[in-house]
Amino acid sequence: MYSHEAGFLHAQGRAPAWLEVPQDVNALLQPIWPGSAHKPPADSILRVGGLTVQEIAAQVGTPAYVLDEADFRGRAKAFADAFAEAFSPLEGAHVHYAAKALITVGIARWLAEDGLSVDVCSGGELEVVMRGGIPPQRITFHGSNKSDAELIQAMEVGVDLIAIDSLAEIARVAQVADEGDFRPNVMLRCSIGIEAHTHEFIATSHEDQKFGLSAADGSVEEGVRRVSSHPRLNLRGLHTHIGSQIFDARAFRQAVQRMADLTVSLEREHRVCFPELGLGGGFGVAYTTGHDPLEPAEIAARMAEHVEHEFKAERLAVPHVTVEPGRAIAGPAGITLYTVGTVKPVSLDGGFTRLYVSVDGGMSDNIRTALYGADYSATLASRRSSAPPRLARVVGKHCESGDIVVKDEYLPADIAAGDILAVPVTGAYCHSMSSNYNSVPRPPVVSVQDGLLTVLLRRETMTDLLARDLYA
Repeated sequence: MYSHEAGFLHAQGRAPAWLEVPQDVNALLQPIWPGSAHKPPADSILRVGGLTVQEIAAQVGTPAYVLDEADFRGRAKAFADAFAEAFSPLEGAHVHYAAKALITVGIARWLAEDGLSVDVCSGGELEVVMRGGIPPQRITFHGSNKSDAELIQAMEVGVDLIAIDSLAEIARVAQVADEGDFRPNVMLRCSIGIEAHTHEFIATSHEDQKFGLSAADGSVEEGVRRVSSHPRLNLRGLHTHIGSQIFDARAFRQAVQRMADLTVSLEREHRVCFPELGLGGGFGVAYTTGHDPLEPAEIAARMAEHVEHEFKAERLAVPHVTVEPGRAIAGPAGITLYTVGTVKPVSLDGGFTRLYVSVDGGMSDNIRTALYGADYSATLASRRSSAPPRLARVVGKHCESGDIVVKDEYLPADIAAGDILAVPVTGAYCHSMSSNYNSVPRPPVVSVQDGLLTVLLRRETMTDLLARDLYA
């Protein structure tokens, strides 16, 4: 059976069902753009944080990741306030920002100032958030294969919790604790058999994947036994994370129900209690008009209702709850600016023509489209166009047929070299998953607010790329 190298990316000859032909190709679909983003009708030049895209590009060039600081911090506060309010009649809840989505020292300072906790999953992320002023008492250390060096680092600084991911890790955590005379707080990450309705690569609580101790095969029960029997390990609770980019609230209800069932079984069998319950994150965001995300207040209210109902039904003490939004905070706050280069129509079967719009970035700054078929939108950001909309595909500069940034979008038919394109909802998992493929330097990360631009991470240079090459 013959299949194209780029697979599904070349399987469509028409626009997807959710993508409608725009009545005004210059208009912004506001729900998928940061709060300050707008296009005045007079010139349709995109402005964000009080700056035009030309002003941003003049300062830092393109490609560039641009964060609306007020939007980022507003989303973080909305989650923190929503969960504090919803769980106030219970045992409370805390929001831990998932650093893997996007983290810099500057972003960590925002989080520290706004009182959020943080989840990290590497020694590097731990170092960044500590330098940004996050106190160790507000840090949880995750990861499926923590090194001994990372465990030592986490215990030396005194992180609040270490999330244990396997039976083998229990022995390594215990050994580090014994050798260093540490007494770490730990929780067990559990795989509870939920097939979340999301992409295979970001569904993380079904049985056949790398994360967590399986509840089905007795690994969780054995983990509780081993941790409880070790005098230096303080078992604080259980944790689960069912996946990412989830819109169906029923999945979270099912997760709470299974964690309550698991808790009652473990508490009665081993005579232990679990004052903490980690419910992960994975709250979906709107990348396109085809997505309909839940608001933080609705998520928090539903989770509080589920936790109260399920735990009280089992006559269990209601635990303190933690959640871990990352994408839902960083994603919608960020956009990426590109400059258009080559534009060419490509004739397809059936008389259909697709317009290929090449930009000065690509899969090195946004791997998500190539990795798991993520959908994005785009807009002509640097001028107003009177041309009709034309179905286009935004592609990158890399030597790969799968180097696609936006699979399907209606752009003005007169799109041309030198125009600036903006792609929204790129605050999460774009910079953090970026690479130097084809020896391309990574873009800068900047924040904008009230007409001021702050460089959080400068653009990489060729000097940076060659710094590790001992023959350069």
